Amino acid sequence: MPSNPPVRFDPSVETIASDEQETLQGLKDSFQDILETTSQDYGHAVRSVHAKAHGIARGTFTIADNLPSELAQGIFATPGAHEAIIRISTNAGDILDDSISLPRGLALKILDVDGARLPGSEGDTTQDFIMVNGPAFAAPDAKSFAKSLKLLSKTTDRFEGVKKAMSATFRVVESALEAVGARSTTLSRLGGAKPVHPLGETYYSQTPFRHGDYIAKVALFPVSPGITRLTGDTVNVSARPDALREVVGEEMIEHGGTWEFRVQLNTDLDSMPIEDASAVWDEEQSPFVTVATLEIPPQLSWEHGVTDRTDDALSYSIWHGITAHQPLGGVNRARKETYKQSADFRGQFNGCPMHEPAKLSEIA
Repeated sequence: MPSNPPVRFDPSVETIASDEQETLQGLKDSFQDILETTSQDYGHAVRSVHAKAHGIARGTFTIADNLPSELAQGIFATPGAHEAIIRISTNAGDILDDSISLPRGLALKILDVDGARLPGSEGDTTQDFIMVNGPAFAAPDAKSFAKSLKLLSKTTDRFEGVKKAMSATFRVVESALEAVGARSTTLSRLGGAKPVHPLGETYYSQTPFRHGDYIAKVALFPVSPGITRLTGDTVNVSARPDALREVVGEEMIEHGGTWEFRVQLNTDLDSMPIEDASAVWDEEQSPFVTVATLEIPPQLSWEHGVTDRTDDALSYSIWHGITAHQPLGGVNRARKETYKQSADFRGQFNGCPMHEPAKLSEIA
């Protein structure tokens, strides 16, 4: 547990920039560029970020008993088991060859949760968490996020050969940095990420959220031997455009996996800022503490012609959830309308309107 008492949530912890709406419009314009480009090229709409899925799997999310009061908040206030479904992905907005190595993502949807709902998700009973295999967001704020996305939108679904070459070069540079104890978030985001096995990674929310009366970041840590043995392993992606889907499928059907869902409480607003999404919160100051377990039994995680339809029918957003887990900070506020924009576009273009499932049996 943290050495200092956790900070209590108050609306004043957020600072809204005077030009936030202008920044949001810029993000929406970039998202629209990506969506229109990819849908025209593929004849099918895909997500504007994290377009390529490497696996979708169903399991059980079990909230622990007897949590301390500061952890027993929101959905974690009531012990018990919930159905859940995960989606493993890569962060680009186009469908790229896996040799273009980018950060991994994991989206978690927990079903049948109680509580007052966030605006836009009234009537639903799901709680989504979207995580990436790194503790810090690539941009400190929404304005920086908008600038980088605008640049990336201009290369969407173009210059794949150049991207492959750049990715190989950036991986060499990134490996050299890691050898001396450094990392470059920018290089990773541009294709220099190591081609690590998605199932061995720890996934972080990167941005802060309400944790009931408090404030926290969350993360998903692999714990079962079948997947912890994959931590740090790299995948041979040479001449294998869907290598990650293949290796995830092999492990999922053989072992499944177990992860611990952990919470890192905010104990100091100065050293653990709300509005700087690029800031890593010190784990010595406030460690991640387990509040739930995700169990995924062995299963087929991708079947062509079947899982594709499941992927089309699902949408994930950090704003699908309850008020007690309200996303905080400018980057999270910017993600509300843009993620809805992406889901609405896909639903309209593909003729498959989005709806939140009440139980797993509703998902194809």
